[in-house]
Amino acid sequence: MIFPPRASRLGAAAALVSALLVGGTVTATTAHAAPTAVGDICYSALPSQAHDTLDLIEQGGPYPFDQDGTVFQNREGILPSQSSGYYHEYTVITPGSSTRGARRIVTGERSQEDYYTADHYASFDLVDYGC
Repeated sequence: MIFPPRASRLGAAAALVSALLVGGTVTATTAHAAPTAVGDICYSALPSQAHDTLDLIEQGGPYPFDQDGTVFQNREGILPSQSSGYYHEYTVITPGSSTRGARRIVTGERSQEDYYTADHYASFDLVDYGC
């Protein structure tokens, strides 16, 4: 999966925030382009291993685990509802863990959003590349 540089991912979220702050209307197109997560997290606040994972995603791999890049089903229903195959998951290495650990990056294809979870899908934060 090839994504454009991270800076270009800000457009849809910025449009939504701008519309909401100035009392504008959010259209279906805008709303689809900027889904809502449980929370948000600044890129700079992510653990360094998440930065490594995001770099690998942007480069198209290689990934440390066979499961990386597989379809994330969103069975928990926390992320915005999308068609099957929209989301993909990637491992964020947990230092000292003998397994894949609980941390993941889940990407959304069309809107190119990135979500971080530190608790194996119990909650998600949309990565904000502007802070």
